[in-house]
Amino acid sequence: MSYPVSILDLAVVRPGQAVSEAVAQSVELAQLAEREGFERIWFAEHHNFPTIASSATSVLLAHVAAHTESIRLGAGGIMLPNHSPLVIAEQFGTLAELHPGRIDLGLGRAPGTDQRTMMALRREPSAADTFPRDVKELQGYLTGNSLIPGVDAYPGTGTNVPLYILGSSQYGAQLAAALGLGYSFASHFAPQMLEHAARVYRESFEPTGEDGALTEPHFIAALNVIAADTDEEAHRQLELSQRLRIRQMLGRGRDLTEDEVTMLMHSPAGEQVMSMSKYTAVGTVDTVREYLDAFRERVQADELIVTNAAPDLSARRRTLELLGEHVIRR
Repeated sequence: MSYPVSILDLAVVRPGQAVSEAVAQSVELAQLAEREGFERIWFAEHHNFPTIASSATSVLLAHVAAHTESIRLGAGGIMLPNHSPLVIAEQFGTLAELHPGRIDLGLGRAPGTDQRTMMALRREPSAADTFPRDVKELQGYLTGNSLIPGVDAYPGTGTNVPLYILGSSQYGAQLAAALGLGYSFASHFAPQMLEHAARVYRESFEPTGEDGALTEPHFIAALNVIAADTDEEAHRQLELSQRLRIRQMLGRGRDLTEDEVTMLMHSPAGEQVMSMSKYTAVGTVDTVREYLDAFRERVQADELIVTNAAPDLSARRRTLELLGEHVIRR
């Protein structure tokens, strides 16, 4: 049984790589994903991370959309408390007018960065408290039912860009259910509450009848995937990916030696980092397909969204090719 499979791309800038090269690779992989039948590609808003090139998310989306033809594109997500809802409505309304029927908007309430960068973004720590109200305000702009008299989003009004709530806890599940919106759980790095949140979302979902809302729940679960022609190659890429994550998260700006990375991988902090990627499908395509099918069935996901975790570009290409042929088009 086939089901929608999508991609979460952070436009990762790898060691020694120029940002322009990382973005060019994201475009190349988006074009391949389009040919292979993937449902959508989302880019996530992060700030002050030298290894992530998706901070100006709407700008990156415009670039990728201009180099693809049909695949859906969106934010997974925009951290709404960092922004005015009107500005986001204008940005994604512009994208929707340029690329009709192809644009999504996932919304999160976390800052996507650290405390110091929050201040540089001019964000108050209390900004997340108004997240539900901000989502409603944004929805009003995009549906042409502005909650603020005399203020509309141009472009944006009437585009009905689909909204999704992103989260890694019960909070997001309850909010998405109450607003009648799709919900995407960040189980690719925060696995702890996946099954609970999925159940809460489905049991609590209520159609609102409002423009842009859903008539039934749509739950998207995220996980990491590395598929290869041999188990040996898949697990080699997995180890490279794990070592790179240790460098990024525990290196604290230092240029770690391979021995230091190995030591950190077996430390309590390293084990904590490794546990974040609990949900990872790795191996030949038969192994990966079985993992994806069982994962989806367990959490009753309507759609899976995968991070293409292999560091090597050729390995990421091969993962998409194998998923396209043996999972999406089976």
